[in-house]
Amino acid sequence: MTYDNLIEPVSPNETPSAAPDDLSSEDDNTDGDIKQIVETGSVTVSKDGHYIHCLTIIGQIEGHFILPPQNKTTKYEHVIPQLVAIEESKDIEGLIVILNTVGGDIEAGLALAELLSGMRKPTVSLVLGGGHSIGVPLAVSAKKSFIVPSATMTVHPVRMNGLVLGVPQTLSYFDKMQERIVRFVADNSSMKSERFRELMTATGELVMDVGTVLDGETAVKEGLIDCLGGLSDALDCLYGMIKEEKK
Repeated sequence: MTYDNLIEPVSPNETPSAAPDDLSSEDDNTDGDIKQIVETGSVTVSKDGHYIHCLTIIGQIEGHFILPPQNKTTKYEHVIPQLVAIEESKDIEGLIVILNTVGGDIEAGLALAELLSGMRKPTVSLVLGGGHSIGVPLAVSAKKSFIVPSATMTVHPVRMNGLVLGVPQTLSYFDKMQERIVRFVADNSSMKSERFRELMTATGELVMDVGTVLDGETAVKEGLIDCLGGLSDALDCLYGMIKEEKK
């Protein structure tokens, strides 16, 4: 498989093809040329001499257990080395993260969010469709976050599938895990931890559940997301951050 003049998304469940040579060895191409296609369908593109990487977080975030093959998933063991490679790359100057996720494994999602928030390079996130559950910390982990007006974000307490022992230790474990999420969101957004807890435990919003669904405009108004905007707004912001860092 060659990468010249070809855009071919790759399924997360397929075996990745051989990666192209180091970006520094490529000839200069026109704006928007595809330089690299990786396992998750992410791409590295060039504009105005700046290389940025686009990372997609879609479907359900898969953790320590393999989900059924019919599920659309983002595997955290695939994303972690990508983030390390992006941070250490001499060519890639910025990262845009596109999210459309229903959530998933809490610890896997928090691991990715912590990696994103700890990156030195300019990072921008864009929520399309939905950024639910553990997708909320992932959305706010970038240095600047965007959401389209039609997108939604669901904030709810920690939940667990399978057998749960009804003992005080289980409730204590849930509280500690929930506090980790609250603290991370408060540290990486403009929303206060008290307000985030209120939204998590609100009743009357979700059927047979507690929590809150925020549309794009409300998410910005509440301070959870920085800006209302689409792809062009997120890209303009990212290139602006790159140019500012170059000064």
